[in-house]
Amino acid sequence: MRNIYDSVTSRLVEVWKSDEPSELRSSSSCRCGRPIYFQNSVCLGCQSPLGYSPSLQRIHALVEGPDPGTWVIDGAPENPTIWKRCKNFDSPAGCNWLVQANEDVTLCQSCRLNRTIPNLDDADNRLWWRKIENAKRRLVAQLLNLGLPVESRVSESPEHGVMFDFLRSTEQKSRVLTGHANGLITLNIEEAEDSIREKMRKEMHEPYRTLLGHLRHEIGHYYWDRLVADTAWLDQYRELFGDEREDYSAALKRNYEQGPPANWTENHISTYASAHPWEDWAECWAHYLHVVDSLDTALRFGLHGEDVEQTVEPFTVNDLYDPNAPDADRVILLVNSWVQLTTVLNELARSMGHQDFYPFVMSRTVLRKLHFIQMIVKEAGGGTSLI
Repeated sequence: MRNIYDSVTSRLVEVWKSDEPSELRSSSSCRCGRPIYFQNSVCLGCQSPLGYSPSLQRIHALVEGPDPGTWVIDGAPENPTIWKRCKNFDSPAGCNWLVQANEDVTLCQSCRLNRTIPNLDDADNRLWWRKIENAKRRLVAQLLNLGLPVESRVSESPEHGVMFDFLRSTEQKSRVLTGHANGLITLNIEEAEDSIREKMRKEMHEPYRTLLGHLRHEIGHYYWDRLVADTAWLDQYRELFGDEREDYSAALKRNYEQGPPANWTENHISTYASAHPWEDWAECWAHYLHVVDSLDTALRFGLHGEDVEQTVEPFTVNDLYDPNAPDADRVILLVNSWVQLTTVLNELARSMGHQDFYPFVMSRTVLRKLHFIQMIVKEAGGGTSLI
């Protein structure tokens, strides 16, 4: 099965600049023909039960299996895989993911990454946890689709895995700070409240702040530890992003007190990326995931490049980290398609009186960083190093 990057770039080549009508639409449909979406657990048309299989990378209509509490994918061939629902299906998280019935686990591949969940006796916590888990499932699905290692530090890989603590400041002795340390991602669950997150966005002078954005950023730190530190990529990383051995606390203190350098837009995707090479990596990692996932969604709904007016000078292969990479042309198509897409989406957002959908400008230096990340992702996902 191709990973999501290969799938997106292949479809871009096939249809983005084609005059032919695309047959690509929403990637899944129910047995009744109605479209079904990633977060659905029941078809709103025929009320069929639905479930998402991370191994098959799709949401499916289900029929009852041979034993109580088991399920079979509708239309499956003889001797089909028997599934069961994640234990968190009936929890406030409302998880719609499936687990193979013969596995000796009750939680799905996303939910078993949790080390600490909020106190569910609190109504706000229940609501916020559901929003967070919706975002985390989207993150985990994309990581799996890219072929990246996703293992639970709690129950699968205590040394190399990742885990999540979802905490609330009012329940702790000190204010909960969102961050990453040694495979543990901590998220202040109050960020799931729109008014609180918007207040933080303004206080931090950020153009963009979402739950999914937080998770994509923090998982970037985890993958830096796993895919870059102590590997052959490290020297190249330092040449491109800077030396991560710079005092991290001092760098953040300088950033908060003095702000970003005057020319930060030439080399960084955001002001926070300019604070330290670790943050630059994590911000670029998050943006790489933004680009791939959003374009995948656009293509699945049949959007064409010909539908979008190009208003900026396109990038060329010479702008990449490695212009001689075998898939250089596809990388450029991916990025230029993203610029096209966000141009019109930003205008649509303005038409509704909202802030820009993608309030960033991608420089050539940032493009080189994204390409560098793509090469590491491809190698980690089983591809061949492009250097």
